[in-house]
Amino acid sequence: DDTEQRFLAYGWQVIKVDGHDAAAIREATVAAKAETAKPTLVICKTVIGLGSPNKQGKEDCHGAPLGNDEIALTREALGWKEEAFVIPADVYAAWNAKDKGAQSEAAWNETFAAYAAKYPTEAAELKRRLSGELPADFVAKADAYIAEVNAKAETIATRKASQNALQALVPSLPEVLGGSADLAGSNLTLWKGAQGVQDNPAGNYVHYGVREFGMTAIANGVALHGGFIPYVATFLMFMEYARNAVRMSALMKQRVIHVYTHDSIGLGEDGPTHQPVEQIASLRGTPNLNTWRPCDTVEASISWKSALLRSEGPTALIFSRQNLPFQTRTQAQIENVAKGGYVLAEEKGELKAIIIATGSEVSLAMEAHAQLEGVRVVSMPCAEEFVKQDAAYREAVLPSHIRARVAVEAAHVDYWWKFVGLDGRVIGMTTYGESAPAKDLYQYFGITTEAVVAAIKEITA
Repeated sequence: DDTEQRFLAYGWQVIKVDGHDAAAIREATVAAKAETAKPTLVICKTVIGLGSPNKQGKEDCHGAPLGNDEIALTREALGWKEEAFVIPADVYAAWNAKDKGAQSEAAWNETFAAYAAKYPTEAAELKRRLSGELPADFVAKADAYIAEVNAKAETIATRKASQNALQALVPSLPEVLGGSADLAGSNLTLWKGAQGVQDNPAGNYVHYGVREFGMTAIANGVALHGGFIPYVATFLMFMEYARNAVRMSALMKQRVIHVYTHDSIGLGEDGPTHQPVEQIASLRGTPNLNTWRPCDTVEASISWKSALLRSEGPTALIFSRQNLPFQTRTQAQIENVAKGGYVLAEEKGELKAIIIATGSEVSLAMEAHAQLEGVRVVSMPCAEEFVKQDAAYREAVLPSHIRARVAVEAAHVDYWWKFVGLDGRVIGMTTYGESAPAKDLYQYFGITTEAVVAAIKEITA
């Protein structure tokens, strides 16, 4: 009753029906569709386990079988005389839509054939988008852009590198549909050609408002519909509000791109409520989800290329608010970024230890590398992709006989033990953050070049 009165006060049409009465539900649905001036709430009152004489209305009929005796009583109460698993002919006929579906499909195919004959270019484009295939020249365009980014060698925030990648790649991908939960100006997911659907029905960007879960769930639906590649964006901390929808995109193996910025304690003065610590590990622990945390403009561009190419599941792209130094690479190293982990800096002399880092902490690893002998730096922007590589490649990057390993990431430490082993060290977070400038926080929590150097010296002593 409270629900009914509340929605009536909102100006909705409210219809209450017996939720076990199919005819009443149909009538309510017709009435709801007929009401075009305001929304309709249909309240279907039901009784759990209806028909079970001894268990209806009780939790007993929800989490456990009724039992043979109660099943017999329920069949009697409902007047159901058919044998188990037998569907009466009239019921089957009422639900059988094969003929109707075949007719509808034939009519659609006939209409589309006529359309294709008159508009062959548009028909081919529609078929391409519905199939989920990217334009034939996409990889070449993406690689050309990555080469430009490498030549520029910019030191910028990876959220800005992400925006630049969108600006370069999306104009040739009309199927991309972006959006953000009220933070488009901060997560930099708007690009020059982005048009809000609220202003232009043919637009390509949705301003979702403060509704991270709704945004992500809608993106799942868009991906399931087909013909679009949705990306949605918010701060990494606010992934928590969308967590079950993120899990569903992975469970359903849908190409949804989840963009998360402001990725660490580097967020600074906003404090622990806004500083993600355990979220990256949560994302990496989600089956069938690729999680990228790039360290500079090149890795950010490649992460976008990978996400757009990946048709068998979702991708999380995690970007920084603060500027991150550009890392110099050979062409071979650039090609290896897509493998999720690669040797960014070779060891000087005999290999004795390995530093593994992601995102903003790669620069710390590189600074430590400059002070050490026999140490290589492995950048691992996407661990999920790295572990998919063949054993020979993984061994070449992380030789199994080198047990002196240090991982560094401004996030929860527990994820990295599988790469460094029990003899290794992990430099990162085991508590929530604090409110202070980013530089002070890194010093306070011991995520520093000095800490990396000290850890390497300790395990190689």
